[in-house]
Amino acid sequence: MSAAVVAFSAVDHAHMARALRLAERGLYTTQPNPRVGCVIARAAEIVGEGWHERAGEAHAEVFALRAAGGRAHGATAYVTLEPCGLHGRTPPCADALIAAGIARIVIASEDAFQRDGGAVERMRAAGIVVESGLMREAARELNRGFFSRVERGRPWLRVKLAMSLDGRTALASGESKWITGEAARADVQRWRARSSAILTGSGTVLADDPRLTVRWPPAEPKFVAPMRVVLDRELRTPHAARVLDDSAPTLVFHAAGAEPEHEGFARAELIPVDERDRRLDLAQVFAHLAARGVNEIQVEAGPTLCGALLEGGFVDELLVYVAPLVLGDRARPLLALPDLAAMRVFCIGGRACSAVSCRR
Repeated sequence: MSAAVVAFSAVDHAHMARALRLAERGLYTTQPNPRVGCVIARAAEIVGEGWHERAGEAHAEVFALRAAGGRAHGATAYVTLEPCGLHGRTPPCADALIAAGIARIVIASEDAFQRDGGAVERMRAAGIVVESGLMREAARELNRGFFSRVERGRPWLRVKLAMSLDGRTALASGESKWITGEAARADVQRWRARSSAILTGSGTVLADDPRLTVRWPPAEPKFVAPMRVVLDRELRTPHAARVLDDSAPTLVFHAAGAEPEHEGFARAELIPVDERDRRLDLAQVFAHLAARGVNEIQVEAGPTLCGALLEGGFVDELLVYVAPLVLGDRARPLLALPDLAAMRVFCIGGRACSAVSCRR
């Protein structure tokens, strides 16, 4: 795709902004596909629009072309992600755009996954003007998990934390399981719903018996249920644990030598992975999840696992809820980390820092 700088007009910006708003409608349903919107316009007039709703069904461009009908001929298509050129569960959108007689295509973000499909080259060979880069960062932000999986080979990792003003998560006894209020818990459900997987460790399963499912009223948007992922090196998860019920698919990663001791694990998929320093190889875990189409992971775990993820450089985003209370120095810490003075500290986002204090 050309790297030339394009001067986009105010009309171009308005139509791409609309396409991005359409793409957001698939926030909870497109997994493992990206969220994509498309607007077809003739100058300032929109003649067709659509968004990708769920994997296996028509893409955004197809819906927009259907709505535009014959008025798509000679029009401009605004697409938030490079049109597909590969045959998958649906035909290539590039061919549909060519067949409809689209004259110009404006793309927000390129798609490395489609690089071998030759969509842009085919469209240009058909005489379509193809321009790229309009509102690119907004388009990438909407699909941060998809781009992470395709470009880095691992999902986007978001760690959810709830803490008191003094950075504690619960009393020393483990009481105060919920230190935040209803508004925070409702917000967590939305973040869960947009995730491909919710991950925790066996320690949290033993202590809290979480369900790790999305729970909100029927009036809320539809969603694809995220899978549950448990890191359980020794297969300690109890038979009656709620993560082993049938309410969502569950993967349990464990050490290669561990053997299940009860039939409850028959309700989950057990996946052996290598160990590093008596811990599961986290890089191997995330590579496996990426291969299964997992885009975004929400981690809801204790200080040991969250600390290991941060120490290993796997954390891309922190979702932190702060409760207006103080629990004291004997309460449970937010993260279990090595001595910060002796470790190399990494910013969220992967940049190395020379000091504990970060001003990003």
